[in-house]
Amino acid sequence: MKDLEQALLARSRAYTPYSNFKVGAAILLKDGTYILGANIENASFGLSNCAERSALFSLYSQGYKKEDIVSMTIVANDHGPVSPCGACRQVMHELLPKDTKIVLANTEGKTMETTPDGLLPYAFVLDEKPKDE
Repeated sequence: MKDLEQALLARSRAYTPYSNFKVGAAILLKDGTYILGANIENASFGLSNCAERSALFSLYSQGYKKEDIVSMTIVANDHGPVSPCGACRQVMHELLPKDTKIVLANTEGKTMETTPDGLLPYAFVLDEKPKDE
């Protein structure tokens, strides 16, 4: 699967001297382009960035839009398909199309397919913000 190969390539670019937990993300666009992201750590751990957000922020920074996205594949050396953190789930829910195929994988080839709603069914949504009375 080319999507998984691209996610593994992204994972090889991770900078993880503290956790040694490398994660790669690959977003497939309608034109066949892949946008890659890797997790990048920092000694001040809160300033680190996950692979999923790195890929999505790069995609938007390059001028692509939500409508350009087909799928997202995420991979790590984990016991099962890697699970995105809560912050990534919220960002993915907002920046991916509602029907985006999200493939979670590990380096042994175990996969699980889901969607943004499947990852975060009760996400914060801009249009559902309560109004002041």
